Amino acid sequence: MNKKGILLVNLGSPRSTEVNDVKEYLDEFLMDERVIDYRWIFRALLVQGVILKTRPPKSAEAYKTVWTDEGSPLIVITEKIRKKLQRVVDVPVEIGMRYAEPSIETGIQKLVDQGISEIVLFPLYPQYAMSTTETVIEKAEEVRKKKFPKVKINYIQPFYNRDIYINCLAESIKEKLPENFDALQFSYHGVPERHIYKTDPTKSCNLNDCCSREDNPSHQFCYRHQCYKTTQLVIEKLNLPKEKTIVSFQSRLGKDKWIEPYTDETLETIPKKGVKNLAIVCPAFVSDCLETLEEISVEGKEQFMHGGGETFQYIPCLNDEDRWIEVVKTLCEEKLNDFYLV
Repeated sequence: MNKKGILLVNLGSPRSTEVNDVKEYLDEFLMDERVIDYRWIFRALLVQGVILKTRPPKSAEAYKTVWTDEGSPLIVITEKIRKKLQRVVDVPVEIGMRYAEPSIETGIQKLVDQGISEIVLFPLYPQYAMSTTETVIEKAEEVRKKKFPKVKINYIQPFYNRDIYINCLAESIKEKLPENFDALQFSYHGVPERHIYKTDPTKSCNLNDCCSREDNPSHQFCYRHQCYKTTQLVIEKLNLPKEKTIVSFQSRLGKDKWIEPYTDETLETIPKKGVKNLAIVCPAFVSDCLETLEEISVEGKEQFMHGGGETFQYIPCLNDEDRWIEVVKTLCEEKLNDFYLV
């Protein structure tokens, strides 16, 4: 009988806050054609000719503000998830990162070394995007075909609208919401608008009107729709009035049109519209990282307060909460069972 295992995959992180390590990480990350989707020569000119000559020192300073004694928050938290999950499942669990170490190849190798031939791979992204779920699956398939051709991989699909996830997220938010708040902001990682169209094989997506439709063929591939759907389901679960919630998108890069509204601009302007006491959550992430701990919790707070805000409450990601581990366990066991049906 084939042995089974689980590989949890997250984004990745530099090995340290040294500028050279940050530069190496950014090079691998930004040269991914599913992150910056220009032709190779133009991507190289932008990343290696411009970005890597200016950005690493600034990024290194940002990483220093969130780095822990144990290392990168993202990797530390993902390892905590692995350990907790390992206690409640009866198959080996390893982690891999899309960029840097431990890599996806390293994670698969650790499982193979334990005699595993069937792997459930879990991209830890609730919503589908070219620069997250898709690039993880493409990289894993590349590694599998090249290094582990006899290994079977079963991929967990985006879970942005699954009841078990929505219940878990809503309960976590509810526990951390301040008693008095004017609005709850859902800030998702941004992507260029063209990514939405590129990942739509149905060619039925129209960013002007289809995200809010009850059903559209593009929805299973549309990151923007999935972000709004997560928000809708959570606020229904929390019984919050829609007018007391905000959706925005953070972390844009370059001059291309990214999906709107932008988080930084929103944070600067909403105090003038009467939102003085803000709670904010980042449901595109399941683990706190630079984009939540520094960009939102620190920079975002500064932007909001500078715009006239009075109180700012960042609500942490699910991280290694026990209820989230139960969700991970359930989703993994569904795919483990699929192997028996093949």
